[in-house]
Amino acid sequence: MKKTLLFLVSTTAMVFASGGTELLNKKCASCHMLEAPEFHQIPTLKAPAMDAIVFHINLAMEDNKEKKAFIVDYVLNPAVGKSVCESNKVAQFGVMPSQKGLVTKEELEKIADEMLATYPHAKFKTMIKEMQGNDKVNALKSSPFLVNHDGLPHMTKLLVQNWDKSKLGLTSEQKEKLLVIRKETLSAVKKIKQQLKPLEDEVAEAMIDREDPKSVEKQLETIAKLKLEASKVHLKCIAETTTVLSEEQVAFLLPFWE
Repeated sequence: MKKTLLFLVSTTAMVFASGGTELLNKKCASCHMLEAPEFHQIPTLKAPAMDAIVFHINLAMEDNKEKKAFIVDYVLNPAVGKSVCESNKVAQFGVMPSQKGLVTKEELEKIADEMLATYPHAKFKTMIKEMQGNDKVNALKSSPFLVNHDGLPHMTKLLVQNWDKSKLGLTSEQKEKLLVIRKETLSAVKKIKQQLKPLEDEVAEAMIDREDPKSVEKQLETIAKLKLEASKVHLKCIAETTTVLSEEQVAFLLPFWE
């Protein structure tokens, strides 16, 4: 009886030790933060936090079986084109090295189950929502465009986020053409923004000093003309970019256009 009880206790301990939580700590925690990160910690991380990884997996996939299969495959056979994170984040952190020989497929399946059951934490989702809200406000504050609407996407930003994703599938020829469009767009917008700032500062200072609004009418007219030019650049970028892309690629980047 004692031997049986001892066997059961030791067997239970072994099962617990090889469970998802223990494996996650043993196999993943040396690189990936397992707690919900604070905003100030994100730039200092050497690899994406586990919250961020699962957050992006959930955005890219709906079916849990697909998510689990992705995690197992990616850890064993990582590649930049497979990543669900933005391409600029992959460039920042690099592609994780293959963990073949360091973790088994069976262990990875348990790790994947634990990841999908635990992450992302509610605290992380709240932080991301706040960051996205702040990004939107800041984008509006610094926007040189007349029309700031979700239906008019910033194609250069979208492409940076998805540049190397296999699901987008950009060819070398497409990338070459898109880089030319990006360079022309950024150069033109930067030039306009440099002209806008001093004019907008003049208008703000005039109002702070309680001057007659008529005193800044000339500056307002120039600001309007510059923003019109910037808006034309924006629309031209969208038109030229979508011409380079296939219908399938446009649908991948802009599903709300369908």
